[in-house]
Amino acid sequence: VPGNYNEVLSQMLEYRHERYVKQPRNFANAGSVFKRPKDKNGEWLFVWKLFDAVDLRGFRVGDALVSEKHPGFIVNAGNAKVEDVAAVINECKKRVKEEFDVELELEWRVI
Repeated sequence: VPGNYNEVLSQMLEYRHERYVKQPRNFANAGSVFKRPKDKNGEWLFVWKLFDAVDLRGFRVGDALVSEKHPGFIVNAGNAKVEDVAAVINECKKRVKEEFDVELELEWRVI
């Protein structure tokens, strides 16, 4: 539905700013790690809420860690190795599966 150009632009810029301030810009990262899952009733869940419930915010292996600022991101706090990142991903998937019976799916395409 077409709208007023200035209103649409203003909303776009506001949304862009909100995303910018919520994402971990102070560490290298590859963006959001997991797709938003659904519960058994088909309701969308927030990954960050699941992670907070199982104490994953700040979880670290080597220099790879779940962002304190936005737990949907795994950040490189120095010299993280691919094995460190994989271990963090696996622990996240394991804890969420055990606690909520929810399978997390990567947004990333690992090659």
